[in-house]
Amino acid sequence: MDYRLLGRSGLKVSTLSFGTATFGGVGGLAKWGATDTAEARRLLDICVDAGINLIDTSNAYSNGRSEEILGEVIKGRSDDLIIATKVRFRMGDGPNGEGLSRRHIVSQAEASLKRLQVETIDLYQLHEWDGQTPLEETMEALDTLVRSGKVRYVGASNFSGWQLMKAMEIARANRFVPLVSQQIYYSLESRDAEYELIPVTLDQGLGVLVWSPLAGGLLSGKYRRGKTPEEGGRHLNDWHEPPLADENRLYDTIEVLVEIAEGSGSSPAEVALAWLLGRPGVTSVIIGARNEHQLTRNLGAAALKLTDEERARLDAVSLQRLIYPYWHQLASAADRLGPPELSLISSYMKR
Repeated sequence: MDYRLLGRSGLKVSTLSFGTATFGGVGGLAKWGATDTAEARRLLDICVDAGINLIDTSNAYSNGRSEEILGEVIKGRSDDLIIATKVRFRMGDGPNGEGLSRRHIVSQAEASLKRLQVETIDLYQLHEWDGQTPLEETMEALDTLVRSGKVRYVGASNFSGWQLMKAMEIARANRFVPLVSQQIYYSLESRDAEYELIPVTLDQGLGVLVWSPLAGGLLSGKYRRGKTPEEGGRHLNDWHEPPLADENRLYDTIEVLVEIAEGSGSSPAEVALAWLLGRPGVTSVIIGARNEHQLTRNLGAAALKLTDEERARLDAVSLQRLIYPYWHQLASAADRLGPPELSLISSYMKR
C-alpha cells in the first residue's frame, strides 16, 4: 500500500480507503448493504492488514448507525487509523435538523464524536452544499471545531468548482482553517469531475478522495452488453446514484476493462480502480463492500500498475464530450494553458 499527502496537509493517507456506507442497513441505504458489527470488524481487519489507514463514514449513513458500528470496531486501534466523517444532511426534526449552520455543524460534530467513541475527528467534511447558510458561518464553525481540538482537518464533498473556491477564499480572508480535501464522484463511467473539480484541486492544492469509483458496481465486470448479471444487481434503468451518463460508452468501456483485466490476471474492478489512482490530483480511492469477497477482490488495485498503452485505451474509450468553454480553449488557447487546465484538455489534444 502506498501513502500520499492529503492536499497541503502533512497527513498521509493510504491510496485505498475504506467506506462504511454499507454499515447498519437503516433506511434508504439498506439497498447498499446491512453490515452488522461482527462483519464490520472482519472487514476492518482485512483493510488494516492490507495497509489501509483511512476509514470514511458519515453521520447520515443509516441515520448514525454506521458511525456507531465503526466506533465499536475501532476500539483500541483508533490511534492507528484516520477517521473521516461528514455533516450536512437531516439528522433531526425541525427546521434546524439539517444544513451547514453553526448550530447544526457543532451539534452534529459532538454527536459524531460520541457515536465514534473518539475524542477527535481526523477529517470532518461538508457532505453537500447548503445555499441557504452564509459560507462565512460554515467556515467559521469548522475553524472553531479545529481550534477546540474536536476536529483535526476539514474538507468538502459534492461541491462545485466555484463553491470550493469561495470556501477557500473565505478561509484565507478570515484566517480560518482551510479545506484540505474534497470527496467527489469520479469514475471511468463518468469523468465530469475533470471539467472543474480536478483543475481546482491542482490549482489549490486540495486532496481528492473518490467515492463510488466503480460507479455503484457498474464497472465491477458483472454488467456486460446484452447479458443479465450472474451475481444479481440493480437494473441499469433503476440506477439513480450515480446516474448513468451514457449506456453505450459504459459498455464500450467495460469491454476494454475486461480485456485488460484478462491480460493482466486481475479483475475489471481492480483495473478501474488502478486507472483512477493514476489520474492527476487523486489522493485516495474509497472502496466499500457488503462482504469479504467484494472487499478482497478490490484490494489488489493498490499494487496494480497499468501500462501507458492500457491507460491510453481506457482514456480514449471513456472520454466524454468537451463542453464549453473548454472546446474553445482547446481551439484558441492551447499554447497558453497551465497544468490545471491541461489535466482536462490534454486528452483532447491527442485526438
